[in-house]
Amino acid sequence: MFPVWFEGPLGFGLLMYCRIVQAFHLYYLFVKRRLPPVKSYFLLPLTLLPWIGAAASIHIKKPLNDMCHMKSQWAIPVTCLHAVYVAALVGITRAIQHIDFRFHEFKDLLLVILVSTFSIGIWVASYITNEVHEDIQWLQVASRFLMLVASSILVLSFFSISTSHPLLAQMSLRRRQTQGFESMGRALGIPDSGSLVPEATTMDIDLNSPLDNLLLNKRFRQSFMAFADSCLAGESVHFYDEVHELSKIPIGDTVRRIYMARHIIEKYILSGSAMEVNISHRTRQEILATLDLAHPDLFKHAITELMQLIKMNLAKDFWSSIFFVKFKEETQTQSYGNELIERVLGCDYSPRLSSVHGADDPFHQEHPHKGSSLKYDINDADQNS
Repeated sequence: MFPVWFEGPLGFGLLMYCRIVQAFHLYYLFVKRRLPPVKSYFLLPLTLLPWIGAAASIHIKKPLNDMCHMKSQWAIPVTCLHAVYVAALVGITRAIQHIDFRFHEFKDLLLVILVSTFSIGIWVASYITNEVHEDIQWLQVASRFLMLVASSILVLSFFSISTSHPLLAQMSLRRRQTQGFESMGRALGIPDSGSLVPEATTMDIDLNSPLDNLLLNKRFRQSFMAFADSCLAGESVHFYDEVHELSKIPIGDTVRRIYMARHIIEKYILSGSAMEVNISHRTRQEILATLDLAHPDLFKHAITELMQLIKMNLAKDFWSSIFFVKFKEETQTQSYGNELIERVLGCDYSPRLSSVHGADDPFHQEHPHKGSSLKYDINDADQNS
């Protein structure tokens, strides 16, 4: 009777449970645009209960004869139970087929449906052959071997096809690990996510501005984030940074906004999460009970509360920290470097004009030459400054 438990609740039933729950989550996230109302650990016993009941009944009744054959009154309900679970998965998958998923969730579900249907077909055909031709010894062996192969395919698919959380499938440790995305923002293709760009220079920032405006500058935000991490209190700044990345996604791109919002909720909002932020219970429940994960003001109240905490705690110590001193030096160095270039080459310097020399110059300007003349002009500028 152990094969009954292995093939049922611990085999096909567990495999189908994982995929039905995955499809159920995708349906609520991208069609309903809200978090699933039932937790996965509550769905587990409910989904596996029919399998456990069927396996327990077969284990108690022991409906096998001397040839290890099961009567049709048991085989038909077991086969129908397999088919019902596949039909449920097909139904939920059809409901989300119009969603333009960024990763491979829908393809994974289709693959599971094909593998499950194919395995059930092999199992049913082998079982019928085993029951009908009891007098043919080699056919009995072959049919039972195929039944074992069908179960092996299900077990293999359970471990080979990713059953991780659907929103983290792209960052799985399996076949997609070579893409090396460092953050969900990069995985979703958010512009300038996770990297410093020339536009985010330090010279365009006024250090006398309020902290809210300073954090909009990426270089300042990363310096402040490094300081917060050194104080073991960086979750609030990381949360601010990822919400800022979310704001770059257009309002009309609901799919990517839901991906990012779900990622932020799992990482910062859920109780016991890896980087849970310190916000009020009311604000946390408002986010978890939202009816629209793509709403632009989903994290507005959370940001307001965290900014007050940051100003009361981290901000006061940051201005006297080595991180701010280093950032200020970089700002001054960059500003001086740009000012020096303007003095030497002129404010209206253009690389295209610098390639025109002598009589061909329509503006009759004298341009610095490579070598000693440029070095002499820079030294003169240093002395004058």
